[in-house]
Amino acid sequence: MTGVFDPSKLNRRVRIERPVPDTSLDGAGSGTWALVKEVWAEVQDNLPSRGEKLADGINVAARPARVRIRFRDDVASNMRIVLLRKKVPERVMQIIAGPAVLGNRDGLEMVVEDYRPAGNPA
Repeated sequence: MTGVFDPSKLNRRVRIERPVPDTSLDGAGSGTWALVKEVWAEVQDNLPSRGEKLADGINVAARPARVRIRFRDDVASNMRIVLLRKKVPERVMQIIAGPAVLGNRDGLEMVVEDYRPAGNPA
């Protein structure tokens, strides 16, 4: 296939998840994630040129990557991508740019980075 989107490169399994807010009175910031769909994707890490720095406004220390999937109209920028290895989560990434439509609604491309919840991880 010629063009922007090449489905033959979709070689990794990912889960697309959407946020589900906690609606209880004391549940602020403690929502969960719900599965939208498990799909095939192309995941390509952005290689840092000089250690940890800002590259075009993206923190390289957060392991940015590009994710391409077949076109879907239910993916939004507030969702996250979970990279799977043998059905087990390997890497959780938040969408930081996109999704952008590729070709004539052939695919979607998103820039993601490793997901880290807010607050003190200790």
